[in-house]
Amino acid sequence: MKTKDIFFGLFALILIGALGYVWLSPQGLKQAPALTVRTIDGAEIDLAALRGKPVLVTFWATSCPGCVKEIPHLIDLHREFAPQGLHMLAIAMSYDPPNHVIAMRDARKMPYPIALDIDGSAARAFGDVNLTPTSFLIAPDGRIVRQKIGEMDMAEVRAQLHTLLGS
Repeated sequence: MKTKDIFFGLFALILIGALGYVWLSPQGLKQAPALTVRTIDGAEIDLAALRGKPVLVTFWATSCPGCVKEIPHLIDLHREFAPQGLHMLAIAMSYDPPNHVIAMRDARKMPYPIALDIDGSAARAFGDVNLTPTSFLIAPDGRIVRQKIGEMDMAEVRAQLHTLLGS
């Protein structure tokens, strides 16, 4: 009986310690990957060079209804927060034909940079992104503080951006 009690006591202690660590640790311990992408306009964007300001990265596809629905909200976020320092980057999935991406950008007047992930390396760098939209909010120190598969709750994103930008 005594060995069984010791085992359960140790198990409970380890479980409480693990839960305490998760509860008390700062959100977003994972760092954004070191990644450089090329936009559809030919510019290179190095995520590490954007440190110091928040970055919103969204993986999307022209064939994704949720992605298309989210575009006006992303444009609004860009207009509202880019003057305060927010960097935004949309990364088109590898299966999305470049001519479709360019046509969508032009038709929707998307003002933020759009990169093509021709070989899927950007999706792999962010943990094998397969579903769209998938978005990552990166804090100024490079930590991923929000990850969302599916459409984002824009009120929550706005609140978090206000906090990150100190506004």
